[in-house]
Amino acid sequence: MAEGLFWCAALLLLHTYFFYPLILCAMDGMAQVFQSIRFMRTGSNRRRERSSGPQPSVSLVVAAYNEASCIQQKLQNSFALKYPEDRFEVLIGSDGSSDGTDELVRQCTDPRVRLSPAPRAGKTTVLNRCIPMAKGDIIVLSDANTMIEPGAVEALVRHFDDPEVGAVCGKLRLYNPTKQDYEESAYWNYESFIKFYEGKRGAVVGANGGLYAIRRTLFTQLPPSTIVDDFVIPLRILENGYKVVYEAGAVAHEETTEDYGKEFGRRARIAAGNFQSLKMVPGLLLPTAGFPAFAFWSHKLLRWCAPALMAVALLANLFLMDSLFYQFTLFFQALFYALAYLGKAGVLKGTGKRIASVAYYFVTMNLAIVVGFWRFLRNAQKAAWDRTARASS
Repeated sequence: MAEGLFWCAALLLLHTYFFYPLILCAMDGMAQVFQSIRFMRTGSNRRRERSSGPQPSVSLVVAAYNEASCIQQKLQNSFALKYPEDRFEVLIGSDGSSDGTDELVRQCTDPRVRLSPAPRAGKTTVLNRCIPMAKGDIIVLSDANTMIEPGAVEALVRHFDDPEVGAVCGKLRLYNPTKQDYEESAYWNYESFIKFYEGKRGAVVGANGGLYAIRRTLFTQLPPSTIVDDFVIPLRILENGYKVVYEAGAVAHEETTEDYGKEFGRRARIAAGNFQSLKMVPGLLLPTAGFPAFAFWSHKLLRWCAPALMAVALLANLFLMDSLFYQFTLFFQALFYALAYLGKAGVLKGTGKRIASVAYYFVTMNLAIVVGFWRFLRNAQKAAWDRTARASS
């Protein structure tokens, strides 16, 4: 029984972190082979022609809470986006800001900017209010502290020429002004790799609030208690049969924080929201959903089970010490956790420091899932968010 539990846990962990990305790559390779065969037989690769009509109208919706330190920069960044001025607006939804954010937005004289202030109620309530009142056919959602590259909106919007596309996820690049090697950036590169291949199959599982776009007509009101709106909104669109794709050319930049306590709290909040989201997209839990269900289970659900799987693998391994093979597996598990501890202590240098830092990041990320799950069980995670302080430049 211990051996069965060990291998079940180990294989599920390997699947979510290693096998699933490899499967995505293999499926893409097979798709390219079939496309080449079709081209040789028919002389056509059946690519969709871009529409020659006018570009759709776009509303950039930003939920803001006490963003006085960056809201003017966000507005300037929005005006620098390459999109027809007569088909573009910026809608700032202030969630009871008390630091002068609203006044700074009102000082902007550009007619494309609108402010929608309301008492503090949480980001989901802001989106429920602002998206229906937006004028654009396409809603681009972004955070106040996320700076978007000039061509990103055009890159996102072009995918909506395909009527089957319901949402498009951009690429978020994290940076730290005081460090060059930052473990969260490495994790985001890994996540972007997976999203890239999921996007080729029209099944990106969730977006990042920093930059993504949806058809306004596909938005449905969310429960005000929703914690991770940027995860639930694309999943609902996917559940309804539309494609959710990924555009690597739509890039946004966000500064990371060096306050690890607050960062851990942010991850725990997201984890609580992830567990909460299960009841909001029940269709994606069923095999009848096809590949989107496979992606959801492989990329998300098994990740959320990773802390339990890691514990099972370790405990089961303790009952298998009569085998040399399992002595090695226990040794490598112990070595990994020792590296995580050394990563926290910061006593290593060079390559050893980077490896230990990644191990520490992985362990703390999974500890945050445990905390988030406990908050979910106790219904202790509030929907309203607190702004995460960024590193000082």
